[in-house]
Amino acid sequence: MSEERQRGVDLFNEAWRLMETREDDDRLLHITHASRYHWGEAEECTPANLARGEWQVSRVYTVLGRPEPAIWHARRCLELCETNGIGDWDLAYAYEALARAHALADDGEAEHWKAKAREAGDAIASPGEREHFDEDYLTLP
Repeated sequence: MSEERQRGVDLFNEAWRLMETREDDDRLLHITHASRYHWGEAEECTPANLARGEWQVSRVYTVLGRPEPAIWHARRCLELCETNGIGDWDLAYAYEALARAHALADDGEAEHWKAKAREAGDAIASPGEREHFDEDYLTLP
């Protein structure tokens, strides 16, 4: 594993810890962007890695109550999925991110994206990944 990828992974995991504890929201925001940056710099980076990074950035902005950047990064996640033919888990989570961000924005678009997330989630091939998605789906507003 390259040094850049390892940094991206470590920062991704630290962002999750900070989302759960909410001990330092500024650090959380910067770490999440840094994780996405380092993934993008890694030789072995794939479009799916980039999509997952954009998804996490969107999720962090949602946690922080900032709908506009949450929507922007969720759209970027979906673009990466669509442009690169990425489906399954990643596509379901792209829709989930859009549903979550639009619910925060309260702009009337959340239900559309929530329905797309449900449809894509039902198509996830791995039963374990589908179960994990279902748990997250139930937390959508």
